[in-house]
Amino acid sequence: MTDPAAAARPPAFLPNWPARLAWLALIVYSFYAASILDVTWERFLLGIENGIRFIGRMFPPDTGTSKLQLLAKGLYESIEMAIIASALGIVLSLPIGLLAARNLMPAWITWPMRLFIALCRSFHQVIIAIIFVKAVGFGALAGILALTVASIGFIGKLFAEAIEEISLKQVEAIRATGAPFMSVIAYGVLPQVLTRFVGFATYQVDSNLRNSNMVGLVGAGGIGGTMFAAFQRFDFDFLLTILLAIIAVIMVSEALQNQIKKLYQ
Repeated sequence: MTDPAAAARPPAFLPNWPARLAWLALIVYSFYAASILDVTWERFLLGIENGIRFIGRMFPPDTGTSKLQLLAKGLYESIEMAIIASALGIVLSLPIGLLAARNLMPAWITWPMRLFIALCRSFHQVIIAIIFVKAVGFGALAGILALTVASIGFIGKLFAEAIEEISLKQVEAIRATGAPFMSVIAYGVLPQVLTRFVGFATYQVDSNLRNSNMVGLVGAGGIGGTMFAAFQRFDFDFLLTILLAIIAVIMVSEALQNQIKKLYQ
């Protein structure tokens, strides 16, 4: 006779040996990779010591009038770059993401669009900025173009995926009325993805604000160029001033993002 208590007991947990072996292999390979890459505890401790010395040279921050003017000019240029690139990226991502949606468009249209989005996502913004610096020269234009390409890759991909997750019942109902294609998009597709698209767009603006500092390090304009010059002059107290200003801008951007998202919730 079957024991009721034993029958109610959950089955014993069976070990997943392939998963355990995979984790063990990952750990072993991590130690092996660290050994051939010269990752040692001594270098780590030396890095901490050098880092403390470097941070000590950054205090107090330099707030001289001439330095603040230089800071304001570079920071303002970075903000301009981020806003222009975000606007261009958002405007271009709308049709590209729409054409890449496989539930609305035929395959001969979606595959080239998805390939273009993949190309925009294939390289880091710094690499793209280097290419544009070589193409159009030093300055903000190279940074704007690099950030625009990155924006298309990010927003276009997420926008296409958001469209593919919509309910087609609303789309089919509008089509049944004989509405033209643009009316179907305006009244059947966009209302279902508007909130998510606003979230993608606001995140990309914040991302471009951060990345505009990075592309400036390779000559694509903005506060990154000012930061790179401070490094070259060993002007570490002014470098701290730049970092604090960047943090302040990002915090303000986060607050604005939250307010914008609340309007569409």
